[in-house]
Amino acid sequence: MRFAAIADVHGNHLALEAVLADIEALGISEIVNLGDCLSGPLEAGKAADRLMSLDALTVRGNHDRYLIESPADAMPSWEQHAYGQLSAAHLDWLRSLPFSAVWRDEVYLCHATPGHDETYWLESVSPDGHVFLKPLEEIEALAEGVEQPLILCGHSHVPRMVRLSDGRLIVNPGSVGCPGYSDDTPYEHKVETGHPLASYCIIEKTASGFAPQFRTVAYDHMAMSRLARENGRPDWAGALATGWVR
Repeated sequence: MRFAAIADVHGNHLALEAVLADIEALGISEIVNLGDCLSGPLEAGKAADRLMSLDALTVRGNHDRYLIESPADAMPSWEQHAYGQLSAAHLDWLRSLPFSAVWRDEVYLCHATPGHDETYWLESVSPDGHVFLKPLEEIEALAEGVEQPLILCGHSHVPRMVRLSDGRLIVNPGSVGCPGYSDDTPYEHKVETGHPLASYCIIEKTASGFAPQFRTVAYDHMAMSRLARENGRPDWAGALATGWVR
């Protein structure tokens, strides 16, 4: 078993194409997608067309949910620009996505955690906005009831893996299309990778267990940065250009 895990494309069509080209160059044909596919001030329609063309098991992220649950005039800012690019077929595809899924009996997929699509699984946020690795006991508590040996999640955009006490492995492949952002839940904070590259993960099952390989791919990130600025989002423009939120 050798496959690719992608997450948090956020409408970044150029980053998605670069990652898919890298996956193809590695001779990998199977992909799973951990959600938050389209929201952002970029190219949601193009990203939707490309993702729908893939034979990839995809789970729904919180921003995917916002696009199908929120009234158009009351959508959060990340959704407003994307929604205007989406067709009825795109929205139907989002509605068809499951909250979680099991792939090949051994891999559990969700966007954030098994119980909630807006909760970081591997990270905590302090009241002063510091983002840090969650204690193992808290990570394991969120994994109760998940039987699969490999658990995949996204949401935080931070490439990371944690091995649980019983040997199960949780992997976040990082974000294909959004290397930095700010949020106010549970406290005001920033998530910053410090680089503008597209992130994803290759996972292989070996005789010793699952072996993730985190990968980064260069693409024309400045084109996406300029587009975000043209669409009135200087915060996105900065993050796409540098991986920092300023």
